[in-house]
Amino acid sequence: MLSRKFVAPLAAALALTLSTATTSSAADIVDTAVQSGKFNTLVAAVKAADLVDTLKGEGPFTVFAPTDEAFAALPEGTVETLLKPENKDQLRAILLYHVAAGSVDSKQVTKVTGVTTANGQRADIAVKDDKVMVDNATVVKADIGCDNGVIHVIDKVILPESKTLPEVAEKAEAFSTLLAAAKAAGLVDTLAGDKELTVFAPTDEAFEALPEGTVETLLKPENKEKLVQVLAYHVVAGRVYSTDAVEAGTAKTLQGSTISIKTEGDEAMVNNAKLLKTDIDASNGVIHVIDKVLLPPTEETSSTTPASGHVKSVVCNG
Repeated sequence: MLSRKFVAPLAAALALTLSTATTSSAADIVDTAVQSGKFNTLVAAVKAADLVDTLKGEGPFTVFAPTDEAFAALPEGTVETLLKPENKDQLRAILLYHVAAGSVDSKQVTKVTGVTTANGQRADIAVKDDKVMVDNATVVKADIGCDNGVIHVIDKVILPESKTLPEVAEKAEAFSTLLAAAKAAGLVDTLAGDKELTVFAPTDEAFEALPEGTVETLLKPENKEKLVQVLAYHVVAGRVYSTDAVEAGTAKTLQGSTISIKTEGDEAMVNNAKLLKTDIDASNGVIHVIDKVLLPPTEETSSTTPASGHVKSVVCNG
């Protein structure tokens, strides 16, 4: 499903799994963590990452706080390596993946299936076996109130995705044709770059469903510009998650034309393609999987991309 639906009957699960503290505290998030005595490594990491002032700021913030035991469970030497000055950016990225804007208490947390973190990526939230999970970590204590937000204690350090869009696609082993096309079009560096992008990624089966010979024709050097147009029609600037995409209804692609994004009953559609899986994070963007190759409008329907007028003729005629 595209939209992150509200999870209704989770109050009971929350009661079973979370030890809830609703105490009112005059201390901010950092001071609360220090006073607890259970977050010494987290506090040291926050200091090393120069995030103390941020987390002592007005906020409000929601922090998913790994215990000292959670950090100790990381591979040997990991914490020591992350605390080195030369790894400050990596440490910041990891710590900010544990922080979300706003004060989200346990009742709110269990009504969503994900939260966008200060890192930019989205952490998954679910209830499994009567336990509230944030990615692969279990919430062991919730609602530690602070004067600038709330802390939920987790038993593992959660890690943001460090692979780029092409690397995530390659790891999935479902986008061989898409990756080959990106390479032929000279777009791999763009998709692996620093600018965040959203990719609506057709599966290998989606490319196979095109008329016979279409892919082979598009991959020829003389059709590179047409291939660029087709692929760019699958890419949107910025990191656009599924809920935001559906709410917007449309999105302008790098090709220049607009795609429609809507729900039809229990299915979510991008133009005429079904969304099979959504919100797959990469370090520089997000991937949504679709079951058809999207074709840019022709010149007759769009004057914004002159080269795109010939794309459909290539796709249809081979």
